[in-house]
Amino acid sequence: MWSGSCHRGILNIRRKFRANLDEWEAGERMEYQFQTGTLLLLIAAVVAMLTRRLKLPYSVGLVVAGILLAVLPFAPNIQLTKDLIFTALLPPLLFDAAYYIDWNQLRRDFSVVVVLATLGVIFSATITAAGMHFLAKWQWMSALVFGALISATDPVSVIATFKEAKARGRLLVLIEAESLFNDGTAAVAFGIVVALASGQHLTSLGISAMLAKTILGGILCGALVALAALLLAGRTDDHLVEITVTTVAAYGSFLLADHFGLSGVLATITAGLVIGNFKALKTISERGKEAVQAFWEYAAFVANSLVFLLIGMNAARQNFSAIWIPAILAIVLVTLGRAMAIYPCCLLFSRSSLRVTGKQQLVLFWGGLRGALALALALGLPPTLPLREEIITVSFSVVAFSVFVQGLTMVPFLRGMGEI
Repeated sequence: MWSGSCHRGILNIRRKFRANLDEWEAGERMEYQFQTGTLLLLIAAVVAMLTRRLKLPYSVGLVVAGILLAVLPFAPNIQLTKDLIFTALLPPLLFDAAYYIDWNQLRRDFSVVVVLATLGVIFSATITAAGMHFLAKWQWMSALVFGALISATDPVSVIATFKEAKARGRLLVLIEAESLFNDGTAAVAFGIVVALASGQHLTSLGISAMLAKTILGGILCGALVALAALLLAGRTDDHLVEITVTTVAAYGSFLLADHFGLSGVLATITAGLVIGNFKALKTISERGKEAVQAFWEYAAFVANSLVFLLIGMNAARQNFSAIWIPAILAIVLVTLGRAMAIYPCCLLFSRSSLRVTGKQQLVLFWGGLRGALALALALGLPPTLPLREEIITVSFSVVAFSVFVQGLTMVPFLRGMGEI
């Protein structure tokens, strides 16, 4: 009896010790994450000052800083994951971009944007997938997955680059809106291809139902969350509460849609469009508008900084020498796919009032940057997918080309086109 009580006492002591150890380790991890976040923000601030002085794109400076940081012995070990990008960094960037899009301007070119964001993505994905299959000798399923995830331009890279270049007018609306909406198409197409790769049997009717549910459901979810946020904001003139409400709308719309298997990307974009364009309701006070704009400008700066720093840090750990031939092929095919996404689609409007000029088409083509979204989808691929690691490394190669080649040449390119 005494030995049984002693044994139970020892077990209780062990459990308490284990619980205390787990609590201590959790505290250590939290402290490490806080220190790492502070370090990255400090680096981002220094890079911002240096790039403005050197007149270089901010995104390029951040990626370079991330690469240099990764090779240092005290470099923080932060893995770029799908969950980190999707649930932490992407919603504020999508919401901030959509918040500033004027609906009246978007409405005039909405049909052009929709065609580019749907047919354009399909053309781009098809060309890339076919090229990777026939030229790089990838099996069809891996090639299709890669084509789907890399086909859409990345709003983070595109909007950051064009805002820095001070692009304006119709071109800015087209490039920003297309980069936002084609994400929804690419994410849905990617989900269907991955489902097929995982062995799920989908009929044409099932695919159509999934498309309708994901796209329309995401838009409806974003609109409902935004309207609820506006109604709540209308009950106060406290600018801090109004900032909080918009924050909940940005993240809440994404997480709620994602929970129900809808498009979180389209939900957050819709929420940003609704809240940013329902100014006539006067639900947000004048002081609140200034505070909300300042807050989201800063939130986008922080998220942008972390995205590009982490891209650089994780790119430095990739073994590009092992896949340089597929990487070069992918860069060529993605560039060709972008051309096919722009020129045939714009040709449809050549005889209408929505005609896109040759210069604008050229800017849309070269401005099709890839970035965090493609990497998030690649990093979230199931472990059983053939060539998974190769797809991830090739995706990093395409993103590196976008950042360094397209990013560095964008301002001179726009200046040469007379767009800035």
